Amino acid sequence: MSRLAPLTIHNARLVLPGAEPAMGALRTDNGLITALGACPAEPGDTVIDAKGALLAPGLVDLGVFAIDKGALHFGGITRAALMPDQGVVLDKPSAVRFAAQSGKPDLWVHPLAAATRDLAGAEIAELALMRDAGARAVATGRRWINDSGAMYRLLSYCAMLDLVVFAHAEDAALTGAAVATAGEMATRLGLPAAPSEAEALAIARDLALAELTGAQIHFRQVTTKRGLDLIRAGKARGIRVTAGITPAHFMLSDSAIGDFRTFTKLSPPLRSEADRQAVLAALADGTIDVIASGHDPRGPEDKRLPFADAEPGMAGAETLLALTLGLVRDRVITIARAFELLAANPARLLNVAAGQLVVGMEADLALIDPVKPWVVDSDQMAASAGNTPFDKQGVEGRVLALWKGGAAIRL
Repeated sequence: MSRLAPLTIHNARLVLPGAEPAMGALRTDNGLITALGACPAEPGDTVIDAKGALLAPGLVDLGVFAIDKGALHFGGITRAALMPDQGVVLDKPSAVRFAAQSGKPDLWVHPLAAATRDLAGAEIAELALMRDAGARAVATGRRWINDSGAMYRLLSYCAMLDLVVFAHAEDAALTGAAVATAGEMATRLGLPAAPSEAEALAIARDLALAELTGAQIHFRQVTTKRGLDLIRAGKARGIRVTAGITPAHFMLSDSAIGDFRTFTKLSPPLRSEADRQAVLAALADGTIDVIASGHDPRGPEDKRLPFADAEPGMAGAETLLALTLGLVRDRVITIARAFELLAANPARLLNVAAGQLVVGMEADLALIDPVKPWVVDSDQMAASAGNTPFDKQGVEGRVLALWKGGAAIRL
């Protein structure tokens, strides 16, 4: 195999950890970042003039339900953690091993092992064998584990294996067949609804068990003020806990379901405006650690149904970056914090050497025009289905070029 030529990107605004973008250059060799700042190209380098664009780490999308390469690359994503909820559940080493190879060479897929066999919430799966097969963490899937004993055993085992547990946070006994959050909007529409406290109850139990076992737990989506208050308090007590969110829950409240449009049916469901404001505050103060796309493309057979019968989920990979950059423009977070949420923290949870522009890290890079305008169009999306609640919305921020391990990816 021929060796990839070293790469030098100059005249770029480098998105460095904890700092405002600074003009400089970046050099890669043998798939790794080898120099930053004032680093002139060497003979034999491939040289790229960034023309003042942002040069950032490739995004690490934490918890997708489908690998749509075109959609992920459009959004600047070079690594994706794959949820275990697949046609063949990722509850065996062979399934994990196959998934881990599925995106190479231009997309690294990091499978999340199913916490329980067939994601049924009872018998713990072969976690050690799946870790050895390539699983980077363990996930409960789309559902909460109702059985406290099973969750205790899971967390105890994962603490010994040094695996993070990705948990869904909704008490199923309360949510039942609900499709919306209890409140004025659900009442007006006549939709089955559950109180938002279902999230806080699930988080409270799992935090207690994580504290008891010493395990590290990541709640994929924390969408309510009460849930976020629990995360904040848990961190203050020293519990090894992190929290995530998707753009839908910081952009939209439950008023968005007012026309019964099934593209706004999500899991967890959209919350009140007060909860949405609490999410924005948690993004600003560091309570939330990760912004992920929740990429879950659903075709007409799942979405062209009455609201109560439609499947939840949104195609989010292509809009992840642009919607997060909207938080920067609104001065909720800084640009450095945006890429901490989108790349550095997800990479850290997966224990991969990526997600930051640091010498020695893998050269997963995205060249970005943060103010380039475009319109989200569900009919033109690269995803296998265009079920986005942001259809026809104008956004800003577009990936101009992408590299995986220093190799250019065709967009």
